[in-house]
Amino acid sequence: MDVDFIRNRISSLRIRKNVSEYKMSIDLGHSKSYIQSISSGRSVPSMSEFLYICEYLGVTPTEFFDEETPEPQLLNELHRLSRGLSAKDLSVLISVAERLSEK
Repeated sequence: MDVDFIRNRISSLRIRKNVSEYKMSIDLGHSKSYIQSISSGRSVPSMSEFLYICEYLGVTPTEFFDEETPEPQLLNELHRLSRGLSAKDLSVLISVAERLSEK
């Protein structure tokens, strides 16, 4: 794992969330150029800032580094929505997912 991966992953997840560098910087309580300085390679977030960035992007640190999961934010949303479903509804959801994954 290198710094390039971290900055590219932040950019990729930020774009998937449809948030500008400026807005993300402000939302995280930093100057308007904070995320741009990370994206350009001029700085690297501290560990605590990295954790805030993950929370903001809607991913866990494990999901952040998991390149096998291209859409972790969407999977988290699906998981959140499925928590309240009955066993019967979950079975239907699994059937739909199995059918879609065959394509």
